[in-house]
Amino acid sequence: MKIPILIASFLAIAALAAEPAGPSPLPNAHSHNDYEHARPLIDALDQGFCSVEADIYLVDGQLLVAHDRPKVRPERTLQALYLDPLLARVKAHGGRVHPGGPSLTLLIDFKSDAEPTYARLKEVLAAYRSMLTVFRDDRTVTNAVTVVISGDRPWKTLAAEPERLAALDGRLPDLETNPNPHLVPLVSDNWRSHFRWNGEGPFPADEKAKAHALVRKAHQQGRKIRFWAAADRPEVWGAHADAGVDLINTDHLPELSAFLRGHTHAP
Repeated sequence: MKIPILIASFLAIAALAAEPAGPSPLPNAHSHNDYEHARPLIDALDQGFCSVEADIYLVDGQLLVAHDRPKVRPERTLQALYLDPLLARVKAHGGRVHPGGPSLTLLIDFKSDAEPTYARLKEVLAAYRSMLTVFRDDRTVTNAVTVVISGDRPWKTLAAEPERLAALDGRLPDLETNPNPHLVPLVSDNWRSHFRWNGEGPFPADEKAKAHALVRKAHQQGRKIRFWAAADRPEVWGAHADAGVDLINTDHLPELSAFLRGHTHAP
């Protein structure tokens, strides 16, 4: 009776070994408005993305994912679309979303009022603490998933908490005031508010120097940097990668994935 069991075990191990490896993680790939894809989160992970963005509204005590308030649906909760599948992945992959990969950034954009939305988010995140990065005033303890709050941000409330399961997404002016990087580990801003170039023709030398300087300043302060509203095209992706932009925004997941895997200057 033992021989068939041994054979079955061997076949099971062989089958697991024969499964194709998942895509290598892309630390710089950010899925903008991720929830609008056919399979929220999953489509991005299948391409190796290490950062995803979800807009949320607080509706009757539930954190519902949608771009516009009239489009919320009760089944599309933050837990169902993101936190639960992420926890399942972390448990299945040895403590990481991508096996052996970096922490995944879950950028949560508050579309409803900051304080009540954060109060509910704080309650929700407590159930997922085992996989979440912990922020304190003097250090960040990185885990499988790093939550960063954007949009209507509860700045004073988070700043007053000695320990938290989420941090804040800053803006470019914050590089001048230099807040605690354990509170503001990321700065994001509207590309069109600071640059004219949209990917057509050469990147003007003055704007290129400005982009590199902003990235350098963010990195000197211990922060990552991201831009939204830039033209979603390879010329801009390449310029961002060459400048060292940490999270490159896109709505075109397979295209950015293929581009970054072939772009020799990507950080």
